[in-house]
Amino acid sequence: MDGKVIAYIGLALCAALCGVGSAIGLFKTGSAAAGVLSEDAKKFSKVMVLVLLPATQGIYGFVMALVGQGAASGVTSVAEGWMVFAAAMPLAIAGFISAIYQGKTSVSCIYAVAKDEKLSGKLIMFPAMVETYAIFGLVVSLLFTLSI
Repeated sequence: MDGKVIAYIGLALCAALCGVGSAIGLFKTGSAAAGVLSEDAKKFSKVMVLVLLPATQGIYGFVMALVGQGAASGVTSVAEGWMVFAAAMPLAIAGFISAIYQGKTSVSCIYAVAKDEKLSGKLIMFPAMVETYAIFGLVVSLLFTLSI
């Protein structure tokens, strides 16, 4: 297999896994928010941020795929292709898993907002802590890619 193909497969996997993780996380948060809003539509602004948090990993995967194209286009060997592939994996794995778990954490926070909407500002910290690991994955993947 050609090195460029390996590199592009790694970048595509990164974008796809981050996107799938975000879709799963958003399904969970959107479903929870729909239930809460059916009871009290005035809480829309309080739950919307919590609903959208798992979307960021999909954005990170998209950015990584775009940035990684520069490294992939310069690949001249199979070894370099594997280097690009490996560079994309920290974000691919962290983005996929963190988006799902951030969705689950956000769902719990959405239900808490349903009971006491004054907590919404404080509750955002819990899913934001899960986001940190996606950001770490993005930084590591970008640093690895830019060093190839």
